[in-house]
Amino acid sequence: MDHRLNKPIAGFHLLMLITHADGKFAKEEGDVIIEYLTETFPFRVEIDEEIHFLSLLPRDKYMDHFRLAMNDFYDDTNQKERDHFLDFAVKLAKADNEIPESENVFLKELFDNWAPEFEEEN
Repeated sequence: MDHRLNKPIAGFHLLMLITHADGKFAKEEGDVIIEYLTETFPFRVEIDEEIHFLSLLPRDKYMDHFRLAMNDFYDDTNQKERDHFLDFAVKLAKADNEIPESENVFLKELFDNWAPEFEEEN
C-alpha cells in the first residue's frame, strides 16, 4: 500500500494485524472489530479492498505495515483518541481469553510508541 491511511482505516489495519498475528481469527475478536467499525464509521463503509490487501500481506511484512498504519493513525489523532484506541487493542487481544506472544508484540509496539509514560508509571 503506497498511500497514507486515514485514521479509521489505519485503526482497522492495526486491529486486523493484531488479530492475525497468532494465525487465528476468533469470533470474539471479530465482534471487537465490528464494534470499532460501528463506532468509527457513522455510515456504511466498504472495507473489501482493505481486507484483500491484508489477506495478501506476507506475515514477514506485518510489523512493517503495522508501523506505517500506527504512524498514520498517530498523525491524525490526539492523545485521548490514541488512548481510546489502545483500549480497543487490549480488548481485542483479550477477546479470545488468551494473549499469545505473537499478539503481545504488536500491543507492546503500540504502547511503547503511544504511551511511554505507561511504562514509567508501572
